[in-house]
Amino acid sequence: MKCRSLVWLLFAVGVCSTIADRVRFDNYRVYDVSVDNDEQLKVLQYLEQFSDGYSFWESPVQTNMNLKMVVPPHKVGDFEEMTERLNMKSSLTVNNLQELVDNEQPKRVARAGFTWENYHTLEDMYEWFDELVAQYGSILTIESYGVSHENREMKAIKLSKNSGNPGIFLESNIHAREWITSATATWILNELLTSSDPTVQNLANNYDWYILPVINPDGFAYSKDVNRMWRKNRYPHSILCYGVDMNRNFPGHWMEGGASSNPCSDTFAGPFEGSEIETQNVMNYFLKYKDRIDLYLSFHSYGQYMLFPFGHNGADLAANYYDWMEIATSAAAALSQRFGTLYTFGTTSDVLYVASGSSPDWAHAVHDTPIAVTYEFRDKGTNGFILPADQIIPNAQEVLDSLIAFFSKGKELGYFQNRAA
Repeated sequence: MKCRSLVWLLFAVGVCSTIADRVRFDNYRVYDVSVDNDEQLKVLQYLEQFSDGYSFWESPVQTNMNLKMVVPPHKVGDFEEMTERLNMKSSLTVNNLQELVDNEQPKRVARAGFTWENYHTLEDMYEWFDELVAQYGSILTIESYGVSHENREMKAIKLSKNSGNPGIFLESNIHAREWITSATATWILNELLTSSDPTVQNLANNYDWYILPVINPDGFAYSKDVNRMWRKNRYPHSILCYGVDMNRNFPGHWMEGGASSNPCSDTFAGPFEGSEIETQNVMNYFLKYKDRIDLYLSFHSYGQYMLFPFGHNGADLAANYYDWMEIATSAAAALSQRFGTLYTFGTTSDVLYVASGSSPDWAHAVHDTPIAVTYEFRDKGTNGFILPADQIIPNAQEVLDSLIAFFSKGKELGYFQNRAA
């Protein structure tokens, strides 16, 4: 494509630039908005498709939901007029979004090497993986399971100490801007390898872990280098808008609510189910081990939820729903003990909003994975996706606490059985 002939069209989105400028959010405000009726919903859905600078932290998919809406400084007056005209409840939660971005990482990191005092790049993680395998080669394996659209290698690390262990499939950073997810996944891996706590070592000794720290590598890199709030992958399905929401792209109830056919939407589900190369790579890697997998674990932020299948419109409860709720009750109680953090749990469509085409729903519905759960980490919206780095370890600690209880209760209910003869 020749940029010269399309410069008038593409200038606004900057796709002709060889080096993109870093997006700034100076004086952008974040509002908490209640969607109470169909008129309000239609207006917000229109603004999502034809944004003129607005953006959403949660897509407006239904009435009776709350969402965070980002309002640029030149639109504050229009936004306030709109909410008054529609009698739409709103409250200001962030006065200057750029301040959150500027304060997310520490100004100085005291120690060199791979620590959890700051957020790392994909390259940092892969280099650390190599160091781990050099140290723990008898139990750790790095597996490449494909490349992304922009030719980034997609890597998983497998931890296995004993044959016949039930498998845990853990994916994170399917949404690019959710940096806390890969930070938490890598911290948990480190604990599995180094902790002397017997309850943690039980998880390391008696489960096989398949950890995919960043399954959206192109979007993740873009969120690091260009736009901190980027969510999707980076495939150009439209001349104006890049990316697919990979967590709306999985087969099994694809495009059955809470997903968009508009390539400019943050919840664009793709032109067809499983359309994205990154989605295909994850599915193929999962299928390689699916008969060993007892739990599909998907890390997200934010909101403090444990979400179970299903998320599509009109979904029935899964056959083992009540087991899941019993497990989640134990896990949420354990999670709250250390810092008092409270999680809500239930099916995606019941406690959050309608969302179809997610990876956990695919694992359970299509491949009968016994348990599939999405964790939505801290916080409740004060920082949202831009969780300060000094919360990485506290968040990871409480999540690991919950997983210990999760597996204990699950085993009590007959899940996570060893397959050794």
